Amino acid sequence: MKVAVVGATGLVGTKMLQVLAERNFPVTEIIPVASKKSIGKEIEFKGKKYKVVSMEDAIKAKPALALFSAGGSTSLEWANKFAEANITVIDNSSAWRMDESKKLVVPEVNATVLTVNDRIIANPNCSTIQMVVALQPLHKKYKIKRVVVSTYQSVTGTGMKAVDQLFNERNNKEGAMAYKYKIDLNAIPQIDVFLDNGYTKEEMKMVKETCKIMQDETIKVTATTVRIPVIGGHSESVNVEFDNEFELEEVKEILTNSPGIIVQQNDAEQFYPMPIWAHEKDEVFVGRIRRDESQPKTLNLWIVSDNLRKGAATNAIQIAEYLYKNGFLN
Repeated sequence: MKVAVVGATGLVGTKMLQVLAERNFPVTEIIPVASKKSIGKEIEFKGKKYKVVSMEDAIKAKPALALFSAGGSTSLEWANKFAEANITVIDNSSAWRMDESKKLVVPEVNATVLTVNDRIIANPNCSTIQMVVALQPLHKKYKIKRVVVSTYQSVTGTGMKAVDQLFNERNNKEGAMAYKYKIDLNAIPQIDVFLDNGYTKEEMKMVKETCKIMQDETIKVTATTVRIPVIGGHSESVNVEFDNEFELEEVKEILTNSPGIIVQQNDAEQFYPMPIWAHEKDEVFVGRIRRDESQPKTLNLWIVSDNLRKGAATNAIQIAEYLYKNGFLN
């Protein structure tokens, strides 16, 4: 099976190649695609070298699958051209997520919505992915009424420029700024641009995507997203109000037995999820599970996951694995 990776030289594209190899996805040939300045450069996959090619040449090569991670404008321009060539696109940008004709998929939550006819499939926002993996099994049992989430997001979510800014500041070096403000020893309560309602685009992505993925428009979500000087994963403080009463031990048991989740909770040993432990892992880690004592039927959770893996590359490849397993890839 030929697989194109669009944005192959970026942080997420590089991670996609790594995860494809680690999970032994049945690739016969990698077709790396990047910006014009990168055409002709070589990338390595499973010990073999491949030259970066143009979009046009990638379509001519007729891959069965194209993993896109090159930004929304690129996806809007090119995804349909790949799809028209009978190539299945899994897109990591925000371009198609809220398009009513496109599926927005987290395999543990809603893979069954996929069909052989889906040619462009949207990969959700990284912070939304990890949250819905943890919320879905609880929603099935207790029905979620409202979610209040505050995120603490890694600089890797912005890209290599932000990683460089953090380490330049840490080492007292001059360099390009990915953010308006210093990020080292700081917290920036803005991810993406502000909208007219005072929320940022990242916050509204979490609101809208959660309802679409969980297929329930009655769930109310409010979010505050914050960038912090961390590498390894995003963390989220999530307050969940249910329609139905719950028992804490049952909540822990449900989460422990749900796919893609690892519960890390031992208060006596001060054991809980942290980005340093989630780094390079594919699971969603949940801890600090406790009742909200300020109102009934409400739970607090702390959710951590590697945003480049489960929040991007791994989720996309899990979608591809589902398509392959069900014979949806040509």
